Amino acid sequence: MSAGRFLTTHVGSLPRQDDLIALMFAKEEGLPLEPSAVTAQIEAAVDYVVTKQAEAGIDIINDGEQSKPSYATYIKDRLNGFGGSGNSYVFADVEDFPGVKERISGDAGRKHRKTPACNAPITVKDMTAVEADTRTLNTAIAKHEGRHAFMSAASPGVTALFFANDYYDSDEAYLFALAEGLRHEYEAIAAAGITLQIDCPDLAMGRHTQFRDLTLSQFRDRMMLNIEALNRATANIPESQLRMHMCWGNYPGPHHCDVPFKDIIDLVWRARPHAIQFEAANPRHAHEFEMFKEVGLPEGKVLIPGVVECQSNYIEHPELIAQRIGRYADLVGRDNVMAGVDCGFSVHVGSGGVDRDIVWAKMAVLAEGARIASARYW
Repeated sequence: MSAGRFLTTHVGSLPRQDDLIALMFAKEEGLPLEPSAVTAQIEAAVDYVVTKQAEAGIDIINDGEQSKPSYATYIKDRLNGFGGSGNSYVFADVEDFPGVKERISGDAGRKHRKTPACNAPITVKDMTAVEADTRTLNTAIAKHEGRHAFMSAASPGVTALFFANDYYDSDEAYLFALAEGLRHEYEAIAAAGITLQIDCPDLAMGRHTQFRDLTLSQFRDRMMLNIEALNRATANIPESQLRMHMCWGNYPGPHHCDVPFKDIIDLVWRARPHAIQFEAANPRHAHEFEMFKEVGLPEGKVLIPGVVECQSNYIEHPELIAQRIGRYADLVGRDNVMAGVDCGFSVHVGSGGVDRDIVWAKMAVLAEGARIASARYW
């Protein structure tokens, strides 16, 4: 944050090429694959998306989650305990609009998603996958001077959301077992010198899915439990090396059941990560910047508002991006703002409504808008 300008980043998932999509679908279905060929294809894909981010002018970049079937469901391949029946859950907002529900359920990425319930103790299964991910990212990013790396990992709470508990005596026991199991993943990323991003849609999306039948007060209690699990799992990592993404769900639904940001922001501050990423560009949450007229930013915290929307093929005008950055800079100070994207562009392999080439165009105007904003505020 000492660059003398607004830095740019994004949330995580980036589009995959068709050959990688086919490979990942085959892997999810358990088809026989040559491990060396899979590794080579993933490494090439990471090198490609790292180069595209650098060419677009993004400062803090990642591997695009190219090795993962989904930002959250990859956990089933790295932890033991997931051998139960598939999990399904209801999105309260989508239930009100059956036509939208039908279109979303037909999404190729979601149709291939595997979410077996937990039916055995949670232990670490694969100690090497995360090391391979960090090595591949560090190798790719070394070719691009001046760029910094981040890597995303699922939170204990979102893992519990996707994978139902059919083993532990209580949901709390399950949550903290996940936290202990995920600790290896988190610490391996940090040990590689990469900023760890914890993906936490459970802290907002959870309100109208997993916890839709609870009162707001009851949801806040569960939210705080999830934050406590996150804090425990990251206890050995400096707060300055942690950032957290929270969202209301990256899907093309109505989102009229989304919990207002102001109703949960006080709890968000209790999470250890120093930087908080959140949706701030889409039509349901773009107005919430005004909340920071009354809500102060705690010392040491940094905001990464989404200034680019990830569900629309509209390419934002760089002036609009600069305006969005400026709103937050005016309210919390220019040193406390980084420019980001609302959510990932392809959170499940094969999903995503934005054309691949438009993704890179959006990244480029994100960088251009940040340059405009920097000229005005620095």
